[in-house]
Amino acid sequence: MPLSCRFVTTVTLVLALGASASAFAAGNAARGKVLSYTCLGCHGIEDYRNAYPDYDVPRLGGQHADYIVAALQEYRSGARSHPTMQVQAATLSDQDMQDIAAYFSSETVVKPDMAGAPTPPAKVATLCVSCHGKDGIAINSAYPDLAGQHENYLEQALQEYKVGERKNAVMSTFIVTLTAQDIKDVARYYAGLKPGLVTLAREVVY
Repeated sequence: MPLSCRFVTTVTLVLALGASASAFAAGNAARGKVLSYTCLGCHGIEDYRNAYPDYDVPRLGGQHADYIVAALQEYRSGARSHPTMQVQAATLSDQDMQDIAAYFSSETVVKPDMAGAPTPPAKVATLCVSCHGKDGIAINSAYPDLAGQHENYLEQALQEYKVGERKNAVMSTFIVTLTAQDIKDVARYYAGLKPGLVTLAREVVY
């Protein structure tokens, strides 16, 4: 496909995702805090690890609500293949998802100080910045912020896109251009941009 056609196709996909994200209704963060108690059993413990494959579960504090809703819908539909998350998402209504997303997104994300940041890898500079920004702060709420996310989780997510265990129109366009080393470089770069995303601590009830 000519480069100009690929560009038009990508822009069309981006606009479509943006329109879809804007259609989400605002969630109720207070209700979402109650609903997310189960979520915090994993996502509310710093450095809590997925059993298999072994990686840190993602930080969700400050993540875009639109992206969280989209991710949960993908787990529910099977577009993302994580058995535990698919079971959890299957129990949630659209409103539940919006409320949970509102709770996690209520945390303020502090943009990384780019003064001393390393030079981004070539694939970050040419591909990733168009959606996720050089500083790991996404340009649109349909896309996830990546700054401060766990390196091994970012690598795992990219590998899942690579083999088709995650299905996303935009990512599918770009992931085919990434080598195994590119994936490691991209994950290491964005994980190193701090502070970025955080872990919302689970409240312990005695």
